[in-house]
Amino acid sequence: MGKLGRSGYGPQGYSPVGLLKAIILQAWHNLSDEALEEALRVRLDFMVITGLNPVPDHTTLCRFRNRLTELKLWDSLLLEVNHQLESRGLKVKETQGAIIDATIIESAARPCKELKAIAVDREEDMTSYQVEEDKSLSKDPDATWLKKGKRSYFGYKGFMLTDQEDGYIDQVHVTPAHASEVSEFKKIAHNRKYKRMYGDKGYASKENKELLRSKGIKNGIMEKAVKNKPLTSWQKRFNHMISKVRYRVEQGFGTLKRRFKFSRTSYFTLPKVHAQMSLKAITFNLLKGLNKVEFMKITPEVCLI
Repeated sequence: MGKLGRSGYGPQGYSPVGLLKAIILQAWHNLSDEALEEALRVRLDFMVITGLNPVPDHTTLCRFRNRLTELKLWDSLLLEVNHQLESRGLKVKETQGAIIDATIIESAARPCKELKAIAVDREEDMTSYQVEEDKSLSKDPDATWLKKGKRSYFGYKGFMLTDQEDGYIDQVHVTPAHASEVSEFKKIAHNRKYKRMYGDKGYASKENKELLRSKGIKNGIMEKAVKNKPLTSWQKRFNHMISKVRYRVEQGFGTLKRRFKFSRTSYFTLPKVHAQMSLKAITFNLLKGLNKVEFMKITPEVCLI
């Protein structure tokens, strides 16, 4: 309790567990702070789940979420939710492998203009692009430009690590949009203990393969062709095998963007976007757990229909 800034003296405060449930419901239903306060007053399901009585105002909910962000507790909260899912048999405790990928999340801020020289997605030689650091371009100081295909994006790059079996999200990692995927791989994989890690060719590098080897993790990163050195027939077969596994992380991004409306951030700055992605990951895992419970209730006769 003291870690969240409460001294134990004065009027009785709100339950931190109840407040956490409230902001998880907020992420689930894509509500603003004001809409969450209203839902806690009028919706019976919100009242029963959170147990908050009296109802906190929207500023209290906002301050609580920001306090969790300041204390950097979101990774631990995601881990705790996963442990609870594992204890109930809804998530595999020791997964055989993990899949890593990243997606672009556009900033809630609108930049004043597009830079003439910006980073290009999957461009290894980033030295040829000078990303201007002009804070006046946007109200979001941590968002940057990235060109992908023919379109330029202003925002962040959200990395996600999912398990191979069911596609539950084990970890999230957020960077400015121009960050190179190949260089961010080691920050995500350094404390992981999987039997194999899968990734597309954007993570292919000698250093990343050496990292996996040093940790005793089997390499599941797709091979990448280089100039004057096309892929061999074996490398093509290897890539085809990896592509059959990677669909789970792509499905995860699709659900986050369509079901939970996470194509664009709701907040400014890197820590708050990381907090929002962590909340969306928690809701995603809870949804998968709920779907598994519903599936387990189906009788064998229904399964045959």
